[in-house]
Amino acid sequence: MDTITTQDGVSIYFKDWGPKDAQPIVFHHGWPLSADDWDTQMLYFLDKGFRVIAHDRRGHGRSTQTWDGNDMDTYAADLIALTDALDLKNAVHIGHSTGGGEVARYVARSKPGRVAKAALVSAVPPIMVKSDSNPGGLPIEAFDQLRTALAANRAQFYQDVASGPFYGFNREGVKTIDAVVHNWWRQGMMGGAKAHYDCIKAFSETDFTEDLKAITVPTLVLHGTDDQIVPYKDAGPLSAKLLQNSTLKLYDGFPHGMLTVHADVLNPDLLAFIKS
Repeated sequence: MDTITTQDGVSIYFKDWGPKDAQPIVFHHGWPLSADDWDTQMLYFLDKGFRVIAHDRRGHGRSTQTWDGNDMDTYAADLIALTDALDLKNAVHIGHSTGGGEVARYVARSKPGRVAKAALVSAVPPIMVKSDSNPGGLPIEAFDQLRTALAANRAQFYQDVASGPFYGFNREGVKTIDAVVHNWWRQGMMGGAKAHYDCIKAFSETDFTEDLKAITVPTLVLHGTDDQIVPYKDAGPLSAKLLQNSTLKLYDGFPHGMLTVHADVLNPDLLAFIKS
């Protein structure tokens, strides 16, 4: 397997496909998934002549099942280690959901010349949890319920998320795609329960406001209006306002997992942005 080892001894698994002299696109997966969630995008952009890279976040997929370090600062540090090891320059970073938070923190801290553009898709920034400064957020009790369900029966919890709100399969008239549900469950169960439990706090309570303000590269913000996981009104439009150079595009009725169930729409839009 292709892996790097971080300063604290964690093994980070990654895929690296395509010509090494082509422009790299780095994909950042959502919780509690893995690099495999990007297979459709990686094949699409590989066919367009790009170098495509995706990693398993620590505690997820084939990376070390860490019991500590499951926070956004450490995730970003792991990315710095990976992009340094691969010596990536002029890269496009695309993050989905929790991966969008990872992109925001990494890009805000990246070395000059490393990043050309970024894209946040159904992403958690600026901050998900409700507070006096973020009245449109979700109450902390919603995330406590996620932790309780994970600790009680992670396998059933992941089945319920994938077959329900993640892809909008709980909406009337939407046909469940069993293979998509099984693949989500498979990826989730590959990772570590402790890391996944901790990551709920990381994706819900991390404030990315200053990260977004610090990003200067062109950034595409994409969100579905029927996102039941990261409600769009408190996410995409607010992120776009904080970014210095952003483009916001909303997709009417699309769910959180729109990159999978609407890849035929999302992939060309991402390609157009990258080439623009």
